[in-house]
Amino acid sequence: MDLELVQDARADLGEGPVWDPRTGELIWVDIMAGLVHRLDPRTGTDRPLEVGQPVGAACPRAAGGYVVGLRDGIAVLSDSGEVAFIAELEADVATNRCNDAKCDPAGRLWAGTVRIDNQPAGALYRIDADHSVRPVLTALALSNGLGWSPDGSLMYLIDSLAGGLDVFDFDLGSGEPSGRRRLVTVGKGEGFADGMTVDSEGFVWIAVYGGGAVRRYAPSGALALVVELPVTQPTSCTFGGTDLRDLYVTSARQHLAPAGLAAEPLAGGLFRCRPGPAGLPATEFAG
Repeated sequence: MDLELVQDARADLGEGPVWDPRTGELIWVDIMAGLVHRLDPRTGTDRPLEVGQPVGAACPRAAGGYVVGLRDGIAVLSDSGEVAFIAELEADVATNRCNDAKCDPAGRLWAGTVRIDNQPAGALYRIDADHSVRPVLTALALSNGLGWSPDGSLMYLIDSLAGGLDVFDFDLGSGEPSGRRRLVTVGKGEGFADGMTVDSEGFVWIAVYGGGAVRRYAPSGALALVVELPVTQPTSCTFGGTDLRDLYVTSARQHLAPAGLAAEPLAGGLFRCRPGPAGLPATEFAG
């Protein structure tokens, strides 16, 4: 399939793409640079917002602006760039920061944490509409990609250092996951499962960091499709566009030596292709 470079961003650690139907923009972050990008693919115009510290994810907010996962916790980010914290996450752990975050179909925010040096020390939290915080999983190595099945009955979570994607039964009313089990394993030497998205057919798309590809898996866990990329470090993916059929993929330049950067001049770029299936619309944060 045709793969195009949408933005030669040269991001150190591009992550967390999400489509914002309110503006027709792709929202994505450059984590350690503390930037929330707002890209209009129709014009190529990018309107980045600086948040002043590492930012793991940004999600549209029903009341306007965005909810963002920062080093120091969860905050609301206005369209003009004002930051207001609404919840603390591991404020007493100086080595940790917020990583991937997404809203479930009921509008609750789920946010994972990681150590800045990527050593195993992650957790997963749920932030409800009233801004209350509940720890859900406290023994994760590197909390990463999140997603839900089209009917909301399943929740997906990637623990990158644990080697794959786990699935939970999910009670949409209470927001409680249960019955954790392994669905997809990314073997040693293949790279690391990183960010992910779920399409309208219930298939799971995983960016394989270090593996140079995005893989599509059936709900059974069977590999269905591989999208090869011209960079070795894709980080996450999402569907966007007016029909939600454009697959956007973020990537990273971090850890690449000069020779590696010379071999991968597009590393850190934002890519797009149209693999066929449509995605699911992102849920806005209800808080």
